[in-house]
Amino acid sequence: MSDAIKIDIWSDIACPWCYIGKRKLEDGLEQFASIEGSVPVEIEYHSFELSPDTPVDFEGSTTSYLAERKGMPVAQVEQMLERVTGIASSVGLDYDFDKVKHTNTVKAHQLIHYAKAHGVQLQMKERLLKAYFVDGEHVGRVAELADLAAEIGLDRDDVVRSLEADEYLEAVHADQRQAQAYGIQGVPFFVIDGRYGVSGAQDAAAFVQVLEQVAGERTEVGA
Repeated sequence: MSDAIKIDIWSDIACPWCYIGKRKLEDGLEQFASIEGSVPVEIEYHSFELSPDTPVDFEGSTTSYLAERKGMPVAQVEQMLERVTGIASSVGLDYDFDKVKHTNTVKAHQLIHYAKAHGVQLQMKERLLKAYFVDGEHVGRVAELADLAAEIGLDRDDVVRSLEADEYLEAVHADQRQAQAYGIQGVPFFVIDGRYGVSGAQDAAAFVQVLEQVAGERTEVGA
């Protein structure tokens, strides 16, 4: 059967596990592609806001943000961030929490939908995650988002127009409604072939196992 296996991914730009999960999925897809009988895989990202009430211009550090939001002691937050940075490093990501600029991500999600409409959703998602966790760039304001979009070849002026008009805000909300319907409470969350859910930044092997199962089921159906 030649039809691609669809993977729908709910995630947020401001989610460190989402970027780690993206790398682990990519590793899994590479492994799956090398297996005899594998089929193509299509990926689509969907919007999920972990903290929709975060202001666009949040004043404060990552440590203070998490301590305030989660009610955790500063020392515990620092320990947690150190652990996440180590895990990110293990999949080739150089997180710099000292540079992270906390912000509201709804405009970034709209930009991902805009990029999808122009055939470059995956490139835009990657650029936004890198901007946030590695480069310490602001991903909440229209001007900065338009600059990032231009980097991957999108029309900067048209991106500004779209974001200022909230052209894809309803698409963001539709994704969030679907997440609620699925019962998704945390991200990343992967829905494979519309039937199997994988929660969290699982190892590559977990994705390979599910993809092999789906491919095998399709072979049986086609037999």
